Amino acid sequence: MKELSEIAINLDSVQEDLTLWISSKRDGTLFDGIETAIENNEARFQLIEGCYYDYEISDNQFMLGDIGENIIQQHKRKSNIGTISPNIFVGTLEIPLLKKENLEKCKSIDLEVQSVKSGYRDDYRDMLELITEKCTDLLLQSNSPVSHHFDVDYSKDSQTLYQKFAFIKSIINSAEFKDAVHRIVTAPVTKWTDIHEEKDIRSVRRFSNNNVKELVKGGKRTILPSGHYLESYGLKTLPERITSVRKTDSVDTPENRFIKHALETFLKFCSDINKAAPKDSKLDSESKILIRELESQLHHSVFKNVSRPTTLKLNSPILQRKEGYREVLRTWLMFELAAKLIWQGGEDVYGAGKKDIATLYEYWLFFKLLDLFQELFAIDPKDVSELIKPSKDGLNLQIKQGKFTALKGVFETDTRKLNIQFNYNRSFSGKKKYPDSGSWTTTLRPDYTLSFWPFGISEKEAERQELIVHVHFDAKYKIANLTDFIEQNTAKDLDEEKTENKKGIYKNADLIKMHAYKDAIRRTGGAYILYPGDKSLNRKGFHEIIPGLGAFPVRPSKNDSGIGELKAFILEIIEHFINRASQRENIAAKTYQIHSNPKPNEIREPIPEYINNEKLIPDETFVLVGYYKNNEHLKWIETKCLYNVRYGDKHPLTTRDIGVSYILLYNDTNKTDKLYRVSKNKGPKFYSGTELSETLAYPNKPSQPMYLVYNLEPVSKEFINKEWNISTMKNSNYKPKTISITELMSKEILLKNK
Repeated sequence: MKELSEIAINLDSVQEDLTLWISSKRDGTLFDGIETAIENNEARFQLIEGCYYDYEISDNQFMLGDIGENIIQQHKRKSNIGTISPNIFVGTLEIPLLKKENLEKCKSIDLEVQSVKSGYRDDYRDMLELITEKCTDLLLQSNSPVSHHFDVDYSKDSQTLYQKFAFIKSIINSAEFKDAVHRIVTAPVTKWTDIHEEKDIRSVRRFSNNNVKELVKGGKRTILPSGHYLESYGLKTLPERITSVRKTDSVDTPENRFIKHALETFLKFCSDINKAAPKDSKLDSESKILIRELESQLHHSVFKNVSRPTTLKLNSPILQRKEGYREVLRTWLMFELAAKLIWQGGEDVYGAGKKDIATLYEYWLFFKLLDLFQELFAIDPKDVSELIKPSKDGLNLQIKQGKFTALKGVFETDTRKLNIQFNYNRSFSGKKKYPDSGSWTTTLRPDYTLSFWPFGISEKEAERQELIVHVHFDAKYKIANLTDFIEQNTAKDLDEEKTENKKGIYKNADLIKMHAYKDAIRRTGGAYILYPGDKSLNRKGFHEIIPGLGAFPVRPSKNDSGIGELKAFILEIIEHFINRASQRENIAAKTYQIHSNPKPNEIREPIPEYINNEKLIPDETFVLVGYYKNNEHLKWIETKCLYNVRYGDKHPLTTRDIGVSYILLYNDTNKTDKLYRVSKNKGPKFYSGTELSETLAYPNKPSQPMYLVYNLEPVSKEFINKEWNISTMKNSNYKPKTISITELMSKEILLKNK
């Protein structure tokens, strides 16, 4: 293509000397593609997405019509000049040229908008081909509605026809199909056949039974010379010519007849589409290109000697196994189904002549991920088969941007069984309250969400108990080099980013959205970008695979898509979920425990920040409220720094009782200030009644065989000069009671400072 700074489009067909000038605002963004436009069925003059172009019409009595999306921006005072801004549009812009006085359309001006991705044409073809292949695979499943009969309705609007044609084109215009036909015509299957011809009897070297009969009965005979040895057999004459049979290779085989029939079927479909297509439309021009391609294949000399089939022997080993033949058979089977397929989501991809490569990449990734997850998990076949449903217009593919699609499955190992759900375009509402699923802020909708939760409970219950984890993926076809903006860390980078933000350029927008998913959507374990690059990046939140952020390259390539790296990552996540002792699982349990109390606790009094060099968590730090009998008992406690409680069958102690951090002592009054800290270095020990008396000099006679004895230390300054109300905590039998620091410092128990 030839690069230009300005192009002039001749509009003499509308009015003599009428011209449309288009000039670029940036070098390398405006081209004359006269050499490649026809080959790619594109408009001659080509722009680049995301760029701006000034235009001017030589006569101010004409103007460019509005085509939506603010692509045509007219000058406020002069309607014949303005700006063309394709934004993210890719494909053919069909811009109407209007007469200003009556807004009558005079002509349609076609401009091609290229993607910034250099290989987008190949990507577009390959992705649409894979989507068609996956759709027809779904239709071929035994529980799919293939028994329904739908004829292609050529009276439908051109958009619906183009949608059907795009599916067919992706099949029969693929490189694999062309290679298959080439293999067939260069090395066709042949068979031996007999050729019968009249030959001079003198040149025949071997006689068949039929030839012997002709010796006796053949016409136009010649008299044998006298004395000929055949006279002894009663022959007086011989025919001058007899029928000779010879063997030769023939291409007129059942398999080649089928190939010719398939090509003719494709040609008829394209011809019917062309007849129904509006004149000079994209459908008209693309169908003509495909017609020429099929006619060229059928004009090969091989097919001149191939007759029409009387039957189609689809079980032929050659059709099913031989290279070339098997590809055409598969294409023919796909064609029969694809011609009946309706895809509402296709309007987003190629509606109004556009090639929305980014949206197509999102749909393509859905099928790549579906393949991957079907390989790893037991996805419910019923959910998969329902991706295609019959409608009045045909078989409708239930995949569309903004429309929620969920596929459920199970993953089972020897140690754990998990529910799996693969969601496409699931919205997480910002209106729901905790603990329901949703977003903490506004409604968010990732492209794909993979959810895990334990088998045996519902998804709703898993959300409530913090047992579910969501991993989100977003398709980003437009990203060129992921690490360029992820690794920005200098002051200069950040200053430049702030300047670009003011201009409306947000390089980090995709990365910021991943942070939004991870931080805003409840129970999110990770959020990752999928893009057609070559570098992966995975940032872990802690020491485990999730929570995290990152990106994985998945390219529209048949041989090197990069899906293996994503597969390895998913397998790591699975291994992580099998681990019941993971940090994430522990945090989830704590979160559920913390939020399960609908009424949050409050402490507005000073308490220590740490106890025994560990953070003091009031709800998890416990106080034993114990009774002392008299002053002698209290003196022993304070002198020995010990406190004893009964232990036995009648006096069981829980692990919480044994592991208390503080002891609050009281006697027969309703107030006390006697709070002690339990020594961590000298943990509680069990003593017999005898050891309590003889070893520890306990002042009273022990009444029980066993006791638990705590070592006491002074409390920190935060608890000095405080007094507590014991009336609500007393047990009638003086049995110890364990409460939390939160309860101890509540306004119901804590009295005013002394």
